[in-house]
Amino acid sequence: MTTSFEPGEKIYGLLGHKLSHSYSPQIHEKLGLHGKKHYKYGLFECEPEDIAALLKTENLCGLNVTIPYKQTVLAFCDDISPEVLRIGATNTLVVRDGKISAYNTDYTGFKYMVYASGINVRDKKILVLGSGGASKAVVCALEDLGAREIVIISRNGANGYDNLHLHQNADIIVNATPVGMYPNNLERPLDIRAFPHLSGVLDLIYNPDLTGILLDAETLGIPHLGGLHMLVAQAKAAYELFTDDTLPDSVTNTVVNELKRESLNIVLIGMPGCGKSTIAKKISELSGREIIDTDEEIVKKTRMTIPEIFRKQGELPFRTYEHEAILEAGKSTGKILALGGGAILNPDNYPSLHQNGRIFFIHRETELLATDGRPLSKSPETLKEMQKIRLPLYQEFCDIEIENDGTIEDAAREILGKL
Repeated sequence: MTTSFEPGEKIYGLLGHKLSHSYSPQIHEKLGLHGKKHYKYGLFECEPEDIAALLKTENLCGLNVTIPYKQTVLAFCDDISPEVLRIGATNTLVVRDGKISAYNTDYTGFKYMVYASGINVRDKKILVLGSGGASKAVVCALEDLGAREIVIISRNGANGYDNLHLHQNADIIVNATPVGMYPNNLERPLDIRAFPHLSGVLDLIYNPDLTGILLDAETLGIPHLGGLHMLVAQAKAAYELFTDDTLPDSVTNTVVNELKRESLNIVLIGMPGCGKSTIAKKISELSGREIIDTDEEIVKKTRMTIPEIFRKQGELPFRTYEHEAILEAGKSTGKILALGGGAILNPDNYPSLHQNGRIFFIHRETELLATDGRPLSKSPETLKEMQKIRLPLYQEFCDIEIENDGTIEDAAREILGKL
């Protein structure tokens, strides 16, 4: 994927290998709206042999650099800033008068991430997972923030994943690897439960919002934060280098919140017939968000209706299909996920929904629930017994409960207002 620019148009963008799910264009668009200068920001997916040609492009003014080229591009730079010399990697290139200057704003971004997390790194033993360009910036920032001991865990270094037991006394873990990044959601570089003294977990990944190790930290009550704060803070610093325009520090948090509202999925759960599908359509109409209905995805995959699956195969195979559909849907961002009424019966569905979503429980009185074409909603008595069992599960899964006792538009607007 390479963004097209008009002849004579100034070129800014992100250089990397796989960029289809990058948030950088949206971030720089928002930074431009908050600042005095605005520019078009593109994505440049390159093979290593194509980098030299890109860097010689006429009207190239600035690039951010991501995996795997943070060290590769240094060979093409005319000037290298002191922080890049110290870190050994760059993530921001600025072209002035035909000369390429290398900077590192990951350092600034990570320091902001630590500040935003509230996690105290001073005098702590910290494990940094990964030894790439981002890891190098993290280590320098941690040194300057007063960490007592920093141990880099890598596949090929002296400290690897096969001798983690030597570091069970670690206070903080920072993931600077791509393990757990979309589309490999919920993968974990290690099991944080092996570190009983943890007081913080930081993950530089921003998609998904909550990675596998952050979900584990949340379950264990350990302070944690994902990489969106770092991503926006380093982009703000890059914007200032690109434009010589200074933005107030408050802009970082403003943009983070804007991106969260746009990228989090709206997840609708509730009893069969409570109005999830109808509310989803209204939310889509009001917001332009795409709907993913997991029951519809199951029908597409099996080429059977839901009642047919129950009749021919039973409930257990259906729940397997449902779990698979939820695993895939949960990887999306900025969508509306409408789930079947029994999705909450499998606790393994929760991480997939929670990683990128705000979960809304649509509550409706039993006597108002629709029953047509619903294999488990056979009678009012059956529904009442089902709701008795499921109500605590809906409440355990959800972030927010919505009473669907007014109009569909009222419910839809209430949900959008609480994102």
